[in-house]
Amino acid sequence: MSASDPLVEALRTIAGPANVLVSASDTAAYVRDWRGQYPGQARAVVRPATTGEVSAIVRACAQHRAAVVPQGGNTGLTGGSTPDETGREVVLSLRRMNRVRRVDAVDNTMTVEAGVILQAVQQEAARHGRLFPLSLAAEGSATIGGNLATNAGGEHVLRYGNMRSLTLGIEVVLADGRVLDLLSPLYKDNTGYDLRDLFVGCEGTLGVITAAALRLFPAPREQVTAWAAVDTPGHAVALLGALRERLGERVTAFELLVREAVAQVERHIDGARNPLATPAPWFVLAEISETSPGTDLRSQVEAALAHAHEQALVLDVAIAASLGQAEAMWHIRDHVPDAQTRDGASIKHDIAVPLSCIATFLERAAPELLAEIPGVRLVTFGHVGDGNLHYNLSKPVGADDGSFLARADAVHDIVYRHVARLGGSISAEHGIGRAKQAAFLRYKDPVAIDIMRAVKGVLDPAHLLNPGRLLPRD
Repeated sequence: MSASDPLVEALRTIAGPANVLVSASDTAAYVRDWRGQYPGQARAVVRPATTGEVSAIVRACAQHRAAVVPQGGNTGLTGGSTPDETGREVVLSLRRMNRVRRVDAVDNTMTVEAGVILQAVQQEAARHGRLFPLSLAAEGSATIGGNLATNAGGEHVLRYGNMRSLTLGIEVVLADGRVLDLLSPLYKDNTGYDLRDLFVGCEGTLGVITAAALRLFPAPREQVTAWAAVDTPGHAVALLGALRERLGERVTAFELLVREAVAQVERHIDGARNPLATPAPWFVLAEISETSPGTDLRSQVEAALAHAHEQALVLDVAIAASLGQAEAMWHIRDHVPDAQTRDGASIKHDIAVPLSCIATFLERAAPELLAEIPGVRLVTFGHVGDGNLHYNLSKPVGADDGSFLARADAVHDIVYRHVARLGGSISAEHGIGRAKQAAFLRYKDPVAIDIMRAVKGVLDPAHLLNPGRLLPRD
């Protein structure tokens, strides 16, 4: 749009000329998603610094009938936070809203603005002797607003829950510019509908989250990290049960990785090495943490793993002897997506099935996928402790990228069909965005979709907040 665009001029008045970007060079970082699958153009990118500015910006866009695309760190994986190709949508970047408003060690809460980086929240909690447990591979760039919009999960859901569980209150700018203040950090508030949960996970389609009151926890005094080789996913699930039986809720994380995922990391990521020489088809990364003083956690973990070995649930195990060794184990897990990208074309899924059905899903889906694409490499990894698998396929060795990716729809049909039969979800933590909308409409309960449409119609009747993401445009 030209400099004479009346909406652009209104936005400059609200946020200041330096914080309204219109040229292609200035907007480039905001109009392309992390995977590069949904490049677009923006009418403008506006960067407010306060909730008041967000309110005024949304009101101005509503007056000009301009769609608003809220954006945090732009690390999303489903095309939900970048503008479309029309050049008519306004990107609302919340990165300048990066203040920690309050930390209360008595209430165990922290109130932050939407643009605060997740890693900064973790560090601020640590400075107060507390823990904010959400942990993701993108935590150095992902923002709290984006984490809330997608109800992010990460590696510690098993013990602490996802963002919905970690959030007590939120502040939201509605489609007409009004500010909904639900920031009170109450653990109990039984006064009517829980409106907070409408906005957590709504992907910016019902309102713009501008701040949140987050839950903090006691910081671990002791932590043990173990890397185990297992024969089957069924043994991995049984191992989780055995550890929880002996160690209780101290099992903080439990990750599953297929051998091919570890091999790709070793090939492509400098310094990454499997901690075990024992060949195995599957590996487990487990983290156990203790907040109470005077507990010999390591001895208890060793005894639990020795018992699992006696039961033939574990082939071999390495227990980190230092923080550096623990970080090296997590380095492998956290770099699986990067390594798979470097290895060539891939087709990806973020699914969830009941914990008891993980082995069944893997046993049923694999033969069909191998029949559909002979030689395809199944790169399975994820937070198996909560039933969330990143079920990815790498192209057969030597295959052409284009012909492999042309089979994506057939692959998705196979994967999602098996997920649905087991009562699972096609999106565990990445959201729907644009990438999964067709599958969402196919597999979600139609009554649930009708209710979602009705809620959208009430809160955003003009359909100007992230239109075409999650729910289709009308």
